Amino acid sequence: MPKSSKVLEAAPARLTVRKTYKLFIGGKFPRSESGRTLVVNGDNVALASRKDARDAVLAARAASAKWAGATAYNRGQVLYRVAEMVEARRAEFVALGVAPTEVDAAVDRWVWYAGWSDKIAQVAGGANPVAGPFFNISAPEPTGVVAVVAPPSLLGLVSVVAPAVVTGNTVVVLAADPQIAITLAEVLATSDVPGGVVNILTGRYAETAPWLASHADVNALDLTGVEHPELAAELERAAAGTLKRVLRPPAGGIDFTADPGLRPMTALLETKTVWHPKGY
Repeated sequence: MPKSSKVLEAAPARLTVRKTYKLFIGGKFPRSESGRTLVVNGDNVALASRKDARDAVLAARAASAKWAGATAYNRGQVLYRVAEMVEARRAEFVALGVAPTEVDAAVDRWVWYAGWSDKIAQVAGGANPVAGPFFNISAPEPTGVVAVVAPPSLLGLVSVVAPAVVTGNTVVVLAADPQIAITLAEVLATSDVPGGVVNILTGRYAETAPWLASHADVNALDLTGVEHPELAAELERAAAGTLKRVLRPPAGGIDFTADPGLRPMTALLETKTVWHPKGY
């Protein structure tokens, strides 16, 4: 061996970079203003605070008018783009422990709701028969800002977020599985979803949910992911102070693999009825 040659020493063992799952508010990924974190499956997860919840509501409200005013066709295009991006990151969800069949079902669920975007108004609204020379037309409109306590699965998360946003609502989601939820947030951030339409908070939902339930600028509360009846009752009482619409999961739970039907969409719609005289 030439004297000039050097024997490369074995490289020292390196420390892997631990991923930090931040919050998703207004299309960005801020840390919690409290600076708190949790360690979940070896990764850092932001622990959302009351102020983070308020910031998420502000972002959802700021995005509400423009998203509600978008055409149904455009909202359908956006949801279909989300389906494309989840499909592209399929391996990443599988690496987080999501079964391949569940990822496929989540992609299909986005596509299913995308297809309903320009059809739900015809099904949920229409012309009403009246006695007199009038047109009487009922049209569905989004409720507004919806706070969602999400169930702990990718398909469950998609099944509560997609029907809310396809009908023009904006959402603040309290995620039960932070790694899956923020990975989905990364999908949303690289899709065509406008900032603020979907906001995701991680941490202890029993800590942040009461603030959203009592928040005067939240219009509806989805309790699908609440597992404890006592907490659900507490949140309902808090929501009653501002006359929020409350969605309660059925007593036996929800089979997210089944056909969801129209109820998840129509439950978050208001109906506007307009009278107009007929011309002769």
